[in-house]
Amino acid sequence: MTKFLISVCVLMSSSPAFAQWVTYPTQNVPRLADGKPNLKAPAPRQPDGKPDFIGFWQPDRQRECTPDLASRVRLAKPCTPGEIVNVPNGPASVPGGLPLQPWAAELAKKRTAEQSKDDPHVRCQPDPYPRVYWLPHFTKIFHVPGETLMLNEWNAEFRQIYTDGRPLPEDPHPIYSGYSIGKWEGDTFVITTKGFSESQWLDTAGNPFTDATTMTERITRPNFGTLNLQITIDDPKAYTKPFTIDMNMKIMIDTQMIEEFCLENERDSARLVGPTGGK
Repeated sequence: MTKFLISVCVLMSSSPAFAQWVTYPTQNVPRLADGKPNLKAPAPRQPDGKPDFIGFWQPDRQRECTPDLASRVRLAKPCTPGEIVNVPNGPASVPGGLPLQPWAAELAKKRTAEQSKDDPHVRCQPDPYPRVYWLPHFTKIFHVPGETLMLNEWNAEFRQIYTDGRPLPEDPHPIYSGYSIGKWEGDTFVITTKGFSESQWLDTAGNPFTDATTMTERITRPNFGTLNLQITIDDPKAYTKPFTIDMNMKIMIDTQMIEEFCLENERDSARLVGPTGGK
């Protein structure tokens, strides 16, 4: 107990800069004349000249209206070029809806009617990429030789994208995040992923995400403050054809990731509707 109290006193007496990492200034941020971050500044580059994705990122629903925006995302109403509009994230953004096979459509309908009581996310299981992208948590991206790594606040999830030239594994044991390899096509980072676990959902609506999925991501950084993701899902077991989710992520400045473990003091599952809990 004495050692514990000493430790508490040391922490309380630490400098404010050490204690406030969530407000610690981000280094190497381009600034405007008034000192505000210049989010439209050119994207930084890695030593080899490729765009650098390093930073903390969060989904961004705000998009600038362009003539082709409605062909890429679902809009609530027509917009005029230059207007800033809110768009859905994830599968809800796909124009015309998802091309579900009949059995998959019925399953999603059933899951929605049951208020998503069996959603693996609310049951504290890991989420697959791409679902991680449109959840309201930070994703940290950084590059090391032979890999690009993604860390997410939710349950301390991590993802390894190998860029060392290896092929995808044959007949892999299914895992939550799948197995990913990446390559550069000009300034576009192209990721191919297979080997997902079949126990996952694509979103809260209960759209399926099966072990037959091949996911292809094309990621660009058009400026300092933005990542654009084009995520193509090819899942012949659940969908009649491939579909693409187009979304943006925005950089988060002067902040830090904070771990979020779902099972820590978790009290929701007992109140969920259905045979596993609640009434």
